[in-house]
Amino acid sequence: MVRMLKPFMLNHLVQLELLKKIAAALLAFFLGAFGAHKFYLGYTKQGVIMLLVFLFGFILLGLPSMIIAIIAFVEFIIYLVKSDEEFEQIYVVGHKPWF
Repeated sequence: MVRMLKPFMLNHLVQLELLKKIAAALLAFFLGAFGAHKFYLGYTKQGVIMLLVFLFGFILLGLPSMIIAIIAFVEFIIYLVKSDEEFEQIYVVGHKPWF
């Protein structure tokens, strides 16, 4: 019975990794300037930094807010380009917070 469960469990883990990658990419695209993808991946400090820089960036004519939005878009592209295994190793296991 254990042998029958192993392929299923492995397939299930692969699907969860893919879902986590897709969810992080979508959050980076749609809500990335607010740091939503950072919060989702467990990077609370970096998420707060992105959120505050975006919100208070309008004081400086919006330039910091635009930079944060560009960073979020670049991370969106990076998340899509990485393979599932690379994404898991770098951002989930390795806890690399930026790029």
